[in-house]
Formats: sequence, C-alpha cells, structure tokens
Amino acid sequence: MALTRTEKEVQLKDLKDKLQKAQSVVFTQYIGMTVADVTQLRKTLKGAGAEMKVGKKTLMNMATKELNMPELPDEMMKGAIACNYSFNDPVTGAQLTQKFAKDHPQVVFMGGLFEGKVLSAAEAKSLASIPSREVLLATFAGMLQSPLRSFAGMLNSPLSSFARATSELAKKKTA
Repeated sequence: MALTRTEKEVQLKDLKDKLQKAQSVVFTQYIGMTVADVTQLRKTLKGAGAEMKVGKKTLMNMATKELNMPELPDEMMKGAIACNYSFNDPVTGAQLTQKFAKDHPQVVFMGGLFEGKVLSAAEAKSLASIPSREVLLATFAGMLQSPLRSFAGMLNSPLSSFARATSELAKKKTA
C-alpha cells in the first residue's frame, strides 16, 4: 500500500532528524534475513546507542539534499536498504553490523555517511574495523603510562642497588 503525502512528510522529518543526530550511518542490504534475525540486529544496535531503520530511497535522497549532505550514489542504494545509525560513537553501528554479518551472510555493506562524506562499501567496512572510543582511550592511557613506569623504574634502580649494598654491609658487620 502506498504511503500518503502526510505519512511521507512524517518519515522525511524523522529521517532528517536521525541523519542530523547520527555520528555515522552505514547502509546495508539484508535480503533473505528472517524477521527474527532483523529483530535481533535491531535489539543489539539499540542496546549500544545505534539504530536500524528501513526507509524509502527517494526520501533518503530528499533528506540528504535538504540537509546539504552529499548525494547518495545510485549503486549504493540498490535493493532493499537499511540505515544503521550510530548516535553515541561513530563506529558502534558499523561494528555491530559487521559482527552480526559474520553469522548472517545476507547482510551486505553498501556504503555510508561519515563526517559529511559518502563512504564506499569498502570504506564502510573499514569504519567497522576501527576500535571504539573507549578502546582507543585505554590504549592511549597505556601508552602514556609506559614511559612513566620506565622512568620510575630507572629512578628506583639506584635506590634498590644502594639498599642491597647497605644490607650486605650490615650482614658482614654482624658476622
């Protein structure tokens, strides 16, 4: 059944709102997945601050045009397309979708949007392989901590040697 003009306007407004709030969007095909699988993916995404939404391609093109975003290439929008929005972390939606796709080969990356640029399918997959913000921060903290530990160990080394030497002298005097 065709959508009424009012329904299309509501969907367009919702789509523009999500595009503005999302830190990244990954477009995927999901043909051949069961309803249970799609529901599982949606729940997984929602729990991590992301969302999967299926929308009309014409409305997607209208929304990106109205938001002064780049035009989505036709080859990216072939077939049934799902938009996986990442709201909290730009890589969350892509990562969870890629993880889900390992067990569900029906999920195919078609492209995406990130920082106002259109991503190819390969670039969208690359986005999914970037570590999350928390992992990057933990790695950075470890990198900062390593030289400080080495420096502290270096400072501590002469003190340890001095303590051992005085301990040995004290043993010799008592013997």
